[in-house]
Amino acid sequence: MANPSTFGPLAEGSHTLDVDGITLSYHVHGTGPVCVAHPGGPGIHWNYLRSAALEQRLTMVYLEPAGTGDSGRLATHPNGYTRELYSRHLAALIDHLPPSRVHLLGHSYGGFVAQYHAIHRPDQLAGVILYESAPSTGPEFGAELQRKVGELAERYAGHPLLPSVMKTFAEFPTIADDETMVRVARGIIPAYVASYWADPSPWIDFQNATQATFISGLDEFGAPDPIDDRIALPELQVPALVVGGRFDVICGVRWAEELHKLIPGSRLLILEHSGHFGHLEEEELFAESVAEFVAASGR
Repeated sequence: MANPSTFGPLAEGSHTLDVDGITLSYHVHGTGPVCVAHPGGPGIHWNYLRSAALEQRLTMVYLEPAGTGDSGRLATHPNGYTRELYSRHLAALIDHLPPSRVHLLGHSYGGFVAQYHAIHRPDQLAGVILYESAPSTGPEFGAELQRKVGELAERYAGHPLLPSVMKTFAEFPTIADDETMVRVARGIIPAYVASYWADPSPWIDFQNATQATFISGLDEFGAPDPIDDRIALPELQVPALVVGGRFDVICGVRWAEELHKLIPGSRLLILEHSGHFGHLEEEELFAESVAEFVAASGR
């Protein structure tokens, strides 16, 4: 039998899939068990999530969520991109792929989508990797972000990068178009990378290549799409790996530990030298840990 990764929906390269009248783009790289990856934001384009080390161990299927990159937009854009919509699109993509079950990796906001999918559509998943995610957002989440930003400001007081980073954080509530979204997404990178402050040079190309689309976080009627999975997660039956970076200011160790406590039988990986991008900052450890989890939970 031919290797399924050499043809069809898992052939190396770029693909499209029509779902609910929208064309979704996805990209396949690597070899091994299939792992679908959902990027963060919402609105950050998929490329930043690529991991050469993961692709040596797994067949990575990187989805471009609706509204971003080459995927189509809703008629209600920038509204309407709810977790239910993203999960429905994931369901169609997974049904399109040869394996009956896949592993799902969600980063940051993509982690919110991944845990929603694991709660509501568990039969599609052999396992879920919640990478820099959190069980809920709201006042507690906002307060923790302010605390972590305060720690960052104290740690790097007097550093020439600090004023621009703090200005970027202040821009968060004002994002209302793609241009601002891209500027903020790039400007926040120093706060999201633990080693950036000592030597930015390895990260400049990554920073400049970051692309983003403004996604409002509101439903099609302009109402917030709330995130609070604390009641549902203790009933989760899907094997889970929770990954957090020690220096992540947005979805850090507090939330990783809370997810780990909530999800029965979950594994916890704290990347001690990483911020928000552990798949790049501690690439080998991240990839080895994810691949080990996939091998152990595959079925």
